[in-house]
Amino acid sequence: MEWLKNLFRPKSDRFISLLQQQADYTVEGAEALLDYLQKPSKGHVKRIARIEQDADEIRRILIEELNNTFVTPIDREDIHMLSRDIDDILDYANTTVDEMEMLGVRSNKYLERMASLLSEAASEIRFSVMRLSDHPKVALDHAVRAKALENRVETVYREALADLFSMPQDLEHLVGMLKLREIYRHLSNAADRGDEAGNVLSDIVVKMV
Repeated sequence: MEWLKNLFRPKSDRFISLLQQQADYTVEGAEALLDYLQKPSKGHVKRIARIEQDADEIRRILIEELNNTFVTPIDREDIHMLSRDIDDILDYANTTVDEMEMLGVRSNKYLERMASLLSEAASEIRFSVMRLSDHPKVALDHAVRAKALENRVETVYREALADLFSMPQDLEHLVGMLKLREIYRHLSNAADRGDEAGNVLSDIVVKMV
């Protein structure tokens, strides 16, 4: 009956470990995105794609663990949502690079600034996950910082759009403007997922303390 005991045994360390691995990959991916924006290369493109694939594997393992565990130390829905939000940040980083390559979009100061803030937010989320078990109030502090960074990304996003819509002079400029707007939107969406991850982490802490 050992399998039945395992089914009802909380796996706190296991779930936190998997979430932390996801967060580690997301930090690495956000840093790789910034590297790409500062100095585009095929090597950075491949690196981000590899990181995203490795992170997806960790998420698949986490989902399987959820399906095979009856009692979870953190609400099942919270684990699932946090894992999804962390994964989405990295997905958007990857698709940002893919679309820039496909559309021939060049980096600029707004993209670099947004990516830099996104990298900081990813780090705050990672620290929050790391502190969940032993220092939940510290985890909450990091979650709040991640949410604040989302606001800063949105400020840069609005500045970028304002500058963008002052650019069109002819059809060529208009096409370039539309391409850039899509890339800006990708990074804005990535920041939104960081904000959502911060919300989930905050909810988890409230339930723990």
